[in-house]
Amino acid sequence: MRLYRDFQSKGNRPANMTAQAEAHPRVTILGVPIDPVTFDQMLDRIATWIAAGDRLHQICTVSPEFVMIAQDNPEFMCVLRTADLCVADGVGLLFAARYLGHRLPERVTGSDGTPLIAQRAAREGWSLFLLGAGPGVAERAADRLIRQNPGLRVVGTWAGSPAPEEEEEIVARVNAAGADILLVAYGAPRQDLWIARNRDRLDVSVAIGVGGSLDFVAGVVPRAPRWMRRLALEWLFRLMRQPWRWRRMLRLPRFVWAVLRHRERAIAQEGEPS
Repeated sequence: MRLYRDFQSKGNRPANMTAQAEAHPRVTILGVPIDPVTFDQMLDRIATWIAAGDRLHQICTVSPEFVMIAQDNPEFMCVLRTADLCVADGVGLLFAARYLGHRLPERVTGSDGTPLIAQRAAREGWSLFLLGAGPGVAERAADRLIRQNPGLRVVGTWAGSPAPEEEEEIVARVNAAGADILLVAYGAPRQDLWIARNRDRLDVSVAIGVGGSLDFVAGVVPRAPRWMRRLALEWLFRLMRQPWRWRRMLRLPRFVWAVLRHRERAIAQEGEPS
């Protein structure tokens, strides 16, 4: 709970908010901040952070599931509020933002973002470390990314786990590799909490929680067809292939209901006489 206590002592404004972020005000959905950026803007920020090389910058790929987990997990809420960049990984967030009177330009998903980061890395000379997923998955993902992006440097891969007792070894491996970008695939909220716990010890410029992206890149898990992605039905495809996810999917109607209730309360408060 140390992260949560530190956040509470500093107030609700992220201590690491940059001038660039202030130029594009964050949209807040049920207490979770979302940055209104495109894929290109995210990649440009990564380039700026790597050029600066001053500290680790954390990116969170936020979905409606993230938002609902954060309602019951103060430490995870703290991580999302203090991350350098929170992108909208879920069409439900775009709809919710519009319903609440805001605008998010596009989905910036970890699944699509990982290959785009690899493309830009090959062009710019950035190096990657792939951490997490199942045994051998990170290695397979690295091989595919290198084949697809000649010149890409993947300086390390490791499965490991987010267990606290493994942190010393994993941090040592990542630091010894000398990567610019660390992609962590432990699933939410474990990957994001892991990055936050170790951000002062990791010698990388950018760390991103990418969920199941390495499984997709490695070909271990197929992605939904493009037509389903365009219709925002990727969740249905995953549920059909992995029916055990149904309990997690219950967070989606909870998210919709919570957004509806939030707007109703806001309208009621505005209508109250002063």
